[in-house]
Amino acid sequence: MTGQPGRTGRSGAQAGAGDLLALVRAGRATTRGALQQATGLSRATVGQRLDRLFRAGWLREGAGGPVDSPLGGRPSITLEFDDAHAVVLAADLDTRHARAAVLSLTGEILAEHGGPLLVEDGPDAVLGELGRWFAELLEKAGRRAGEVCGVGLAVPGPVDSDSGRVVQPPIMPGWDGYDIRGRLAGAFTDHTGAPPVPVLVDNDANLMAYGEQRTGHPDCSAFVLVKVSTGIGAGVVVGGTIFRGVDGGAGDIGHIRVGTEALCRCGAYGCLAAVASGGAVARKLAETGIPAASGSDVRDLLAAGHPTAAALAREAGRQVGDVLATVVTLLNPGVLMIAGDLAGTPFLTGVRELLYQRALPRSTAGLDVVTSRLGERAGLVGAGALVVEHLYAPERVEERLAALGV
Repeated sequence: MTGQPGRTGRSGAQAGAGDLLALVRAGRATTRGALQQATGLSRATVGQRLDRLFRAGWLREGAGGPVDSPLGGRPSITLEFDDAHAVVLAADLDTRHARAAVLSLTGEILAEHGGPLLVEDGPDAVLGELGRWFAELLEKAGRRAGEVCGVGLAVPGPVDSDSGRVVQPPIMPGWDGYDIRGRLAGAFTDHTGAPPVPVLVDNDANLMAYGEQRTGHPDCSAFVLVKVSTGIGAGVVVGGTIFRGVDGGAGDIGHIRVGTEALCRCGAYGCLAAVASGGAVARKLAETGIPAASGSDVRDLLAAGHPTAAALAREAGRQVGDVLATVVTLLNPGVLMIAGDLAGTPFLTGVRELLYQRALPRSTAGLDVVTSRLGERAGLVGAGALVVEHLYAPERVEERLAALGV
């Protein structure tokens, strides 16, 4: 979870401790001399601002770097972001299942748990249970609750990023407008005894896209991930930043109308999710007498090579591919990643059939259509990265250092 190149805030005499930390995290300046050159600050001023970061435990000295002067001399001491000073908690909610983890500040999963958790049970019960999971995971990881700097949560619905509340989520009954941040922070405190920490909430496809782009495709300037599970949603990362739209509704492609009369869970007819999601495929299987109630059931059947499930998944892929032809033409991404319960050869084959048939050749000439690399961990990694980038942004570093009294 290194910082994004170029995001270093202010420069020159205005550069603060947070800006220096951003330069170190991005790898753009990792010695005192390089920081002086990048910011124009004096040696003494750089030293004073670095001293605050050392006292907070956020920086450490690494091995000596190359000798810059042709006259020789001692090698420069490199500076490194100290990822051991804190940890992040993350959780990824699906409609019937959830995963939670303790992560290092660089994205390493230190402890993980997954299990049944029904989103329809409502936010109070679900978030309370996540608080219990977090306490158990910290013990498993051997980390203290006081080391947690923040919590990230991925949810299967549109999220207003300013408030952290879901907005009219089609498959999350009882969650609309609920104070997720406050409840999860309270649940963390209830089960650990530690003070509340910042909680960030975002859509699951957004965070999956963020995690996948940062870890596997950091140089891709336009990245699209499509999650096909109980519902269908897309996450878009442009220039290293999640694109959310004006109120978190960007990427909700599952509710694009595709000209059928199928009733969607959102109450409308003809949505893509009503005919091509994991839930829709499960219903079609059940109608033929094959036991399936959810996208995860379809995933299990596909893993077992069930021919009917494979045929239906391929047809669902064709329907999604038809819509993605427009998405690709509009966004011109370098990577289109398919993730979720249906992400496999039959579905991917169907996507490619219609996508390459309907999209302009120019739009697909530089496009890689791939499946998830992180799998079920993508949302956790993305949620952790979101917290770290939020808390260690230059302006927030200044606030946090002041609160620590350093």
